[in-house]
Amino acid sequence: MDMIDNRSGKGLSFVRRIYLPRILGMGIGLLSVMAAMAPLQPASWVWLLMLFNGLVWPHVAYHWAIRSSTPYRAEQRNLLLDSLGGGFWAAAIHFNPLPTVTILSMMTMNNVSAGGKRLLLRGVLAQAAGMAVAILLLGTGLQLQATSLQVYACLPMLTLYPVALGWVCYRLAIKLAEHKGRLSALSRTDSLTGLLNHGSWKDLLLLRFQICRQQHASAVIALIDIDHFKTINDTFGHVVGDCVLRHLSLELRHLLRLDDLAGRYGGDEFCLILPDTDECQAAIAMERLREQVSAYRNPQLPELRISLSIGLSAYHDDLASPEHWLENADRALYAAKHQGRNQVNFDRYELAPLKLA
Repeated sequence: MDMIDNRSGKGLSFVRRIYLPRILGMGIGLLSVMAAMAPLQPASWVWLLMLFNGLVWPHVAYHWAIRSSTPYRAEQRNLLLDSLGGGFWAAAIHFNPLPTVTILSMMTMNNVSAGGKRLLLRGVLAQAAGMAVAILLLGTGLQLQATSLQVYACLPMLTLYPVALGWVCYRLAIKLAEHKGRLSALSRTDSLTGLLNHGSWKDLLLLRFQICRQQHASAVIALIDIDHFKTINDTFGHVVGDCVLRHLSLELRHLLRLDDLAGRYGGDEFCLILPDTDECQAAIAMERLREQVSAYRNPQLPELRISLSIGLSAYHDDLASPEHWLENADRALYAAKHQGRNQVNFDRYELAPLKLA
């Protein structure tokens, strides 16, 4: 609740979403109440109260809530006051069936959509309290016959207001879907580089392994390690180290195709899935990446050098599992580092390491 009540958060959005539907609902609801009240010849103050409730109250409620330190709670209070007013006018028009059902059902719809069961129950109590106030001030009575004018006066409320409320709910559903999508993307990506995180990449590796096995497709995975990354951190600081990681992630985005999948495997390790790729294509692509990264120069840090060790492993039918496939790439990466770093190396099923530089 504290998050919802935050003045810069969802509370203000909640108030703004209700503002226009309240203006529309109170405005066209005024027509229903006036048509039902006219035959009763009420006092002048009743007419003034009707006009205030229908035309002025929506703006008062909005500014009251938006200036509150807890906008969400203030708007729920306003909804209960709406219900109080609805109950008041239901009793004031002597429970004329069509206007009464129209007004109270719309109030109830508001409460359910805004607060669920809890606000629904509180709204019913507020309606009952409003009826009691009207009976004390205006007396009791029943007006069970609706005139043609009263029927026509209720039609805008029965048609326009549900459309307005449905539009608000639709917009809210769209925003919730977008929010859910953003949360899902955040849960699958590494916050520093924007690439897939370790767990998401492993899940996609399993999926690619199954596709390769079922469809006899080709694919290559690559593990990339930034050489002497600890030394970069120790020499230039972790801020520069983070910049190096982001630079590599940008180079990967520029290099990879749409179907290629890049992730951050660990601290200074990156991982790739290259579908529909053979060993030669993967070697050329990774060598290009290695050369581009090696050519990076920072004018402010001229002594900074970056190099990559890359291990590659192609899919083949003898692989027992995705983990086995990954182990082969890890073994190829270890061999690249053991043989001097700054090179691309295949797993043990290949004949020799690749180093074009």
